[in-house]
Amino acid sequence: MADTFIHDDFILYTPTAVRLYHEAAENEPVIDFHNHLNPREIYEDKSYADLTEVWLGGDHYKWRAMRANGVPEELITGKGEAFEKFKAWADTVQNCFGNPLYHWTHLELKRYFDIDKTLDPGSAEEIWKTCNEMLRAPEFTARNLLLRQNVSVLCTTDDPADDLKWHKAIRDDGFEIRVLPSFRPGGALDIEKESFASYMKKLGEAAGVTVDSPEALLDALKKRLDYFMDLGCRVTDHSLESDFYREASEDEIKQIFGRGLAGKLEEGDAAAWRGWLLTELGREYARRGLVMQLHIGAIRNNSTRMYSKLGADAGFDSLNDFNYAPQLSGILDAMDAEGEVPRTIFYYLNPKDGPMLAAMAGNYQSNDEGIRGKMQLGSGWWFCDHLRGMEQQMDTLSDVGLLSTFVGMLTDSRSFLSFPRHEYFRRILCNKIGETVDKGQYPCDMEYLTGMVRGICGQNAVSYFNF
Repeated sequence: MADTFIHDDFILYTPTAVRLYHEAAENEPVIDFHNHLNPREIYEDKSYADLTEVWLGGDHYKWRAMRANGVPEELITGKGEAFEKFKAWADTVQNCFGNPLYHWTHLELKRYFDIDKTLDPGSAEEIWKTCNEMLRAPEFTARNLLLRQNVSVLCTTDDPADDLKWHKAIRDDGFEIRVLPSFRPGGALDIEKESFASYMKKLGEAAGVTVDSPEALLDALKKRLDYFMDLGCRVTDHSLESDFYREASEDEIKQIFGRGLAGKLEEGDAAAWRGWLLTELGREYARRGLVMQLHIGAIRNNSTRMYSKLGADAGFDSLNDFNYAPQLSGILDAMDAEGEVPRTIFYYLNPKDGPMLAAMAGNYQSNDEGIRGKMQLGSGWWFCDHLRGMEQQMDTLSDVGLLSTFVGMLTDSRSFLSFPRHEYFRRILCNKIGETVDKGQYPCDMEYLTGMVRGICGQNAVSYFNF
């Protein structure tokens, strides 16, 4: 057990970096435009029984580390006793040398619980008791955990068929943080899944449309977009995990839709379907001023054994290595032919894709609306949201684009304790800029630099998403 290494100038290694963080970044409100928080827990202002529930429940980052440390599943996702799970996590943390979980853990202990000790087996019991006592106080409910981190806007991830009743309840309740839905039409895009036919029925019921053709599907999705936008939706999200574009005629798309409903797809059908639907949706997003997020490159549920036991999102996903530059160009060009490429953010999971995506973004920046950074290279995502991954993303964006137009960080998290990741990002950003300036590679124009940092930490996102 030792005193924490989290001090005022953590990860700030030059004088300019220190100034930029404390003068420009530190106090900017948090705009978290992509996360997986449960809006019901926000509306009900949930209280948490103990540190295991609020910290380890649903966090597959931690679960993967614990498995790598030899912790049995009983103490990860199983029915093990809460304190035993926490002790297993404490032992794992000490072994997280170089892993971002080590930094995140101690930022979270410091920012939420004002704990200055490192977490390890020797400090586990003391930290457990201290935090659990604090969690009983009203200041540690779900809403207050968000307010403590100066969160201004949250965008959750929601299916088009969702009734969004909790978003409506939060809005009507007058909660000062804007909790907005995001439109994620994966059920409509993934035509090869066994659930496609049943999902068409579910979506149709939500929209009041019989989804018996591609045209009817588009009508249903547009009606749901109307509903989502009435509740403040400004952003959409799409996970692309395999081929997603092949040119196809309208007649072929109708045939593919029929084969999808019957579960009798042919080779290439899924790519053609995704390409058609993404193009149509992208044009619709452009007309509505919505942002299209493309999260590209996951390979999910790799362990069939564990998927059968635990289901999806349990820590058995990783990065894919398929090549897709021509497909991405094809789908964007199809939208661009009608001048209807929406504001778009590319997120790569495989670091090899960063330079390609940054260069691809430059092909479609042209617009008459004066949108700065219309096409974005998104922040380091999932397996890339660590110190080196964030620096790599910033370097890649700077190499072939404009870092100054970047819309910044998001948590992509299910945890109400994850928001110090924004602080982590801001420190890395300020250090990156500060080192460049203090090496003499850019003038020390603090008026411009502080404005740029404030933009990246939140103000660019406010403008970009029309929040």
